Amino acid sequence: MSAAEPMTAGQLLLACLLDALVGDPRGFPHPVRLMGEAVAWADEHVRPLVRDPIALKAAGAVLAVGLPTAAFVLGWLAIELAAELHRSIGIVVQVALAFTTLAARDLIDHVRRVQEALAGGSLGAARQTVSQIVGRDTDDLSESEIVRATVETVAESTSDGVVAPLLYLALAGPPLALAYKAISTLDSMIGHLDERHREFGWASARLDDLANWIPARLTALFLTLAAGLYSGRERMKRAWEILLRDGGKHASPNSGRPEAAMAGALAIQLGGTNVYDGQPVTRPLLGDPGPPAMPSHISQALTLMMIASLLAALLAAGARL
Repeated sequence: MSAAEPMTAGQLLLACLLDALVGDPRGFPHPVRLMGEAVAWADEHVRPLVRDPIALKAAGAVLAVGLPTAAFVLGWLAIELAAELHRSIGIVVQVALAFTTLAARDLIDHVRRVQEALAGGSLGAARQTVSQIVGRDTDDLSESEIVRATVETVAESTSDGVVAPLLYLALAGPPLALAYKAISTLDSMIGHLDERHREFGWASARLDDLANWIPARLTALFLTLAAGLYSGRERMKRAWEILLRDGGKHASPNSGRPEAAMAGALAIQLGGTNVYDGQPVTRPLLGDPGPPAMPSHISQALTLMMIASLLAALLAAGARL
């Protein structure tokens, strides 16, 4: 085989199965962690050396293009070199790399720990646990705010942790999916509008917007379909209506789509005021007003996420038949 060969449907589904069974073993040399270390090094050592805003944007653009390119090339080389040893070894490496780009099981594990803390009546533990999967300040969150933060994360992560990697795996295999994960890692670490990263992370944020444009909309569609399969036609119709009405309200060109579909599917309201580094930030409300979000909504959101992920996996595998 060659790294230029696309993944087969069976190989793609095997990668999904590995993710479902294994998730993200902490002792495993995960490529995304290596990407994170590279971004952290550049943020600590390169960014402080550049003072001029234009030059800082240029340096950030080099990083935004360079890291995904390196991820693509190294992924391609790993498969190619393994295949030269033996075709079966190349397939093993290809499936293993594909598996590392998927994050469904890791998301589920994190969210279930939030559920366990809430079920145990410990808001402190729930706040600490949810802080591991959200960027907002969590020290003062109420139970309903913890639930809202968790549900929003489930919706957004269904896109960037499952649907987007599957799309890029179907298009061009692990090298392109690894490049996507590099883009996503850059955005999560430096793609902010704060003083520290406004210029240095600008290119990373814009590239992430581009890379997630199609996946976010596919995710919203899959969540809407999942609502129909899980709760019936009326809930699917409501998810679709809220998606069309509120999906474009979010400041992000992408995040609002899956969040709006999730809000409609669960009949709750997402968005509102979050606090980042002590500063309140108010986001548009998505969904209709109603009773506050409850812990049971987390279970429902996870179910919708799993159904949507299955739909995405079947579509991606079907594209490789």
